Amino acid sequence: MIQLSPRVFLAIAAALLPFSVLASDAALSTTLDLTGHWAGFAALAVFFIAYGLVIAEETLHLRKSKPVMVGAGIIWVLVAFVYAQHGDTHTAETAVRHNLLEFAELFLFLLAAMTYINAMDERGVFDLLRVKLVTRGYSLRTIFWITGALSFSISPVADNLTTALLLSTVAIAVGGQNKKFVGVACINIVIAANAGGAFSPFGDITTLMVWQKGLVDFAQFFHLFIPAVVNWLVPAAIMSLTIGKGAPDPVHEEATLQHGAWVIVGLFLLTIVMAVCAHNFLHLPPVMGMMTGLGLLKFFGYYLKRRAHFFPASEQQLMSDRALALDGASSTQKINDGAKQYNIFKSLERAEWDTLMFFYGVILCVGGLGTMGYLALGSQLMYGQLGPTTANILIGFLSAVVDNIPVMFAVLAMRPDMDHGQWMLVTLTAGVGGSLLSVGSAAGVAVMGQARGVYTFFSHLKWTWAILLGYAASIWVHFLVNASLFH
Repeated sequence: MIQLSPRVFLAIAAALLPFSVLASDAALSTTLDLTGHWAGFAALAVFFIAYGLVIAEETLHLRKSKPVMVGAGIIWVLVAFVYAQHGDTHTAETAVRHNLLEFAELFLFLLAAMTYINAMDERGVFDLLRVKLVTRGYSLRTIFWITGALSFSISPVADNLTTALLLSTVAIAVGGQNKKFVGVACINIVIAANAGGAFSPFGDITTLMVWQKGLVDFAQFFHLFIPAVVNWLVPAAIMSLTIGKGAPDPVHEEATLQHGAWVIVGLFLLTIVMAVCAHNFLHLPPVMGMMTGLGLLKFFGYYLKRRAHFFPASEQQLMSDRALALDGASSTQKINDGAKQYNIFKSLERAEWDTLMFFYGVILCVGGLGTMGYLALGSQLMYGQLGPTTANILIGFLSAVVDNIPVMFAVLAMRPDMDHGQWMLVTLTAGVGGSLLSVGSAAGVAVMGQARGVYTFFSHLKWTWAILLGYAASIWVHFLVNASLFH
């Protein structure tokens, strides 16, 4: 259990509370200051109890979306009640609708991306990559570097969570009973996935939020490429010294792509291009491009469904011989089911609904606290007294203890007066800071479940000093190579 001093606890609270996308809305200029009101204290208590349950998810086996969804409802009841007592029956409604719009854009964007990832998984794209790696006979040290490099390269497109799950299965399959290798390889994969996701709008939820807010253009994210590489390479080079050059036990698996796999990959890349073009050239929300791409995928799903009727059973069976799927179900079973009747909505069903509902709870919870007037308080403490550089570096440490999503929401809500270099800095620190602890990122939490008992909180903690060196080095490199962005 992580022990926090009262001073640290107050700093975390200040970073989390100031979220309010409504601050710039003229209609809400009469927002009440409830920071000293009993309702404000009650809302704070509700939020911290709910988030405490989120942090204890692995221990309690309670889905993280449940407490924050209930907490959001209670907080907004308090907001509406107090405003109604002051004769204002419109501000709370307007505020919650604004928050719901924020969630709707994020929800639909992620739903489209998750559906594409699940469709590629169902067609065998990820299984093919995994089997190719585990059957090539590479040494353990080579596997360590290959999985790290692939994790860094894939996460900017497929997001850090999916990437970490995919590559951790490779490390587990190759390492077998070599728990030392599996543990270190999983740490390397988590660090690389978080670092790779930091320089792409599609790599992490925090970068996606920054992009959707229009604070950083799509191409400008690549200014963080070199700092992100440094963030991964420094701890990876140190950890690799503990891995011998021995070869793992041979693994024999086969993988076969199903019909249309590469078409879906192409459609996904086209969808990303459409999202970027919608935002950069048409000044439309990126979600428009993503949902249009999802419509194209559904049309292709209709083609696959109709095509299945023209294949005899013997040919369907030939398509079903490939490796186990990421979700643990037999891929043979999955392909046979798909060959009988392909259904794109199966990919929609497999989206991370708990994660999507968690985003709803977080946005509404912290949005309600922002409506109560914590925006000015947090902004003054974090950016007024500490200064942007110190505050942005602190954001990375906070994201390791608390999820980086509400932390980034808070920063975006405060909209501190910062130059472009500082906005890029907070994007970097919020993305890679979660690597400091295994519970600091969705990728780390997911891999803890995948390699249960081998990759643990304490096994990761043993290497936090090396990860911290990479964190500091990446910040230094950012100031060095992106000096022109600071004014």
